[in-house]
Amino acid sequence: MAQNWNDKNGDFHPASAMDFLPVEELRRIQSQRLVALVKHAYDNVPLHRKRMDELGVKPEDIKSIDDIVKLPFTQKTDLRDTYPYGMFAVPMGEIVRLHASSGTTGKPIVVGYTEEDMEVWNASVMRCLLMFGVRRGDFIQNSFGYGLFTGGLGLHGGAEKLGCTVIPASGGNTERQLMIMRDFGATVVSCTPSYFVHVIEESHKYGIDMKKLPLRIGVFGAEPWSEKMRRFVQDNTNMEAFDIYGLSEIAGPGVGGECPEHNGIHILEDNFYPEILDPETGKPLPDGEVGELVITTLAKRAMPILRYRTHDLTSIIAEKCPCGRTVRRIRRIERRSDDMFIIRGVNVFPSQIEAALMRVEESTPHYRILLERKKDLDTVTVEVEVSESTFSDGVSQLENVRKRIQASIMNIVGIRIEVRIVEPHKIARSEGKVKRVFDYRNI
Repeated sequence: MAQNWNDKNGDFHPASAMDFLPVEELRRIQSQRLVALVKHAYDNVPLHRKRMDELGVKPEDIKSIDDIVKLPFTQKTDLRDTYPYGMFAVPMGEIVRLHASSGTTGKPIVVGYTEEDMEVWNASVMRCLLMFGVRRGDFIQNSFGYGLFTGGLGLHGGAEKLGCTVIPASGGNTERQLMIMRDFGATVVSCTPSYFVHVIEESHKYGIDMKKLPLRIGVFGAEPWSEKMRRFVQDNTNMEAFDIYGLSEIAGPGVGGECPEHNGIHILEDNFYPEILDPETGKPLPDGEVGELVITTLAKRAMPILRYRTHDLTSIIAEKCPCGRTVRRIRRIERRSDDMFIIRGVNVFPSQIEAALMRVEESTPHYRILLERKKDLDTVTVEVEVSESTFSDGVSQLENVRKRIQASIMNIVGIRIEVRIVEPHKIARSEGKVKRVFDYRNI
């Protein structure tokens, strides 16, 4: 197995063996786990049993991973409707950890883990960290939020399992974060990418040169981010920035991650089986076509999830990865089907707005999209910060920048959208997932 290991450090860790399995062996494991999962879910979760019965599907109909298309979907609303423990498949006495979503659109989604589930989760996070080049002895400053959010404690467990020294900084208090980075000798930092952009900006205020810190790897997730944000991070530090993928309903961080090729996210599909489906019809799409990512948890006992519709839009990369891993890759998540809004009959995604902003050098990654209704018509305004040097220029120069941003958005989206330039630091920074869209149409 070691001869297949081809990361930049040239070494091999036994935990990564699953990433390099022959495809036939991987499919055998997937099939074996799916058969067991379906029976467990059918026998112990009323919603899964009801949905399968409605489709006329019994556990014995599932004989291999190819039969996954016979199974019903699970939606986020299902998890809310069964709040708090209706999706659990084991007695509460076997649950060793509970997590929950933020509950910003109603009651939170509660997720439970058995001891065995925690071992799988920690091992998955560890495999992702190994992809990034993190090794035993690294000092990881974990600035994902702790508590009910899966990010902080999720990454923490995998890092400890790898043998790293974990600094549980959690989010916020940026001055203290910078002090810890400098004084504790952190070599790895993990947080949302938008928050780390804020950390870099604040470092100038406190006279800290990020390039003089020992940081070498950044682990970023919990929100979509652009290649320009990656370049900004890497240009202002000595770090290499990696994307880690996960979602609370499945397992938090550790569902997948980037290898050093930085060309897609390897999904750890022995634990989390991916499908790409047409979001309208629910039919499978061929490799390379963009559709909705659907995930089945193949190795989860407490809360088995069948074909969970993530609303993340991506595609399968068919080509083999030069890193040698056989677990498949998806293209980086840059947009979600449920983030879309419609203006004058045109579908618009926040990621398109961000891509347009990043084409204009004077703009920054700090922006917000305001949806309003004026005279019975829906309107959208993009507020964006520009660099301090640009903002201090004359009115005519600012207007020139505003028009170039507006033209860039028009070029990508296809409709004219109002742009408003705001002064630096006016838009609130987020310690967790950044909120981009503010919909005031129903207020």
